[in-house]
Amino acid sequence: MFRQFGTFPSAAEEARYARLPYYEKRAFHGPEPTPYYPERTTGGSWFKRFLLPDPSAPARPLPYLPLDARSFAAQPSDLAVYWLGHASLIIELEGRRLLVDPIFGNAAPLPGIVRRYVEPPLKRENLPPAEYVLITHDHFDHLEYATMRALRGRNTLFVVPLGVGAHLRGWGIPAERIRELGWGESLVRDGLEIISEPAVHFSGRTPSTRNKSLWTAYVLKGRHARIFICGDSGYGAHFKNIGVRHGPFDAAFVEIDAWNPGWPNSHLFPEEVIRVSEDIGAQALIPVHWGVFPLGLHTWNESIELLAGLADGHGGVTLLTPLMGVKLVPGQTPTRAWWRDAG
Repeated sequence: MFRQFGTFPSAAEEARYARLPYYEKRAFHGPEPTPYYPERTTGGSWFKRFLLPDPSAPARPLPYLPLDARSFAAQPSDLAVYWLGHASLIIELEGRRLLVDPIFGNAAPLPGIVRRYVEPPLKRENLPPAEYVLITHDHFDHLEYATMRALRGRNTLFVVPLGVGAHLRGWGIPAERIRELGWGESLVRDGLEIISEPAVHFSGRTPSTRNKSLWTAYVLKGRHARIFICGDSGYGAHFKNIGVRHGPFDAAFVEIDAWNPGWPNSHLFPEEVIRVSEDIGAQALIPVHWGVFPLGLHTWNESIELLAGLADGHGGVTLLTPLMGVKLVPGQTPTRAWWRDAG
C-alpha cells in the first residue's frame, strides 16, 4: 500500500533542479502562489467531503457510453478524443494515440475515500495501445499507481513533469521509457511535438512531498492540429503567454471544478475558464476535471451549469460537453447538456 505514495527525486536530480528559476529551497514554485484561507472557505468542510459520502452527489447514476478493447480502431484518427471522466482522456492526433492522466479507481490511496460518482466507461485492462502516456502532476486524481503498474509492460513512452519520473521508476517502469519535461521543454517524435508549459498549482502525494515534483500544462502540436491540455491550474498571465506562443488551438481541455475562495489560485473559477478559452484562442472548449469526484465544496454539477450559462452568453466560445466514453471529433460530433438528466 505504501508504494502508492511514491518516491522522492534523487539528490542528483535535485541538484539539477536547483539551476531552474522555478526551483528554490528544494521545492518547485509556480508563476503565482497557491494560498489557503480557511476563513474564506465556503460550502462546509473540505476534509469531511473527502471522507464521507457526498451529500450533493448526483441523484441518479450518471450516463456513459461503455467502451471495451474493440471500441478503438487499430489506426488512430487525425483528431478525436474520448473523455473517460474527470481529467482522464484518450486523445488521437494525426495517427497517434495518447493517454492523459488515466484514473480508474478512487482519487485516494485508501479504499472508501474520495469515492467516484460513476464507474469509468472503460476498464483499465481494456485501454487501447498508445504511443504516449501524459501525466500533468502527481496528485492522486491524476496519477494512479495501479494504472501505471498495468501499463509498465506496454511499449509506450511516459511523458511527465520533472520529479514524477521518480514515482514511475519506483513502480517498475524502466527509466528509458520515461521522459521528464520542465517548463518550456519539449519532446519531438513521430511527427508530434509535446511541450510542457507552466501552470499555477502544486504537487505532492503526502505532506512531506509537497512541490517535490513539478506540475504542468501540455501543448500538443501536429502537422495539421494543435491541442491544449490545461492540467490543474489557477488563472494567471501564463495562459495568455501560451496563446501568443502556441495558439490558436483546435481543441482545449480545461479544468472547471474544485474552485473555492478558500484556495483561490489552485483551480479555475467558471468565469476564468471563459477567459482561458479566449486567452489561448480555443476553437473548441472541452471542460474536464468534473463529474466524477467530490473534490470541491460546491454541488457536483454547479461548475458545468455555471460554465454552460456563461458560454451561452459569449459568442466567442464553442463549448463541447461529450458524454463519457463518446468519441468526440471537434467540429463534427454534436454534444448536449447530458448532466441535466442526472438531477
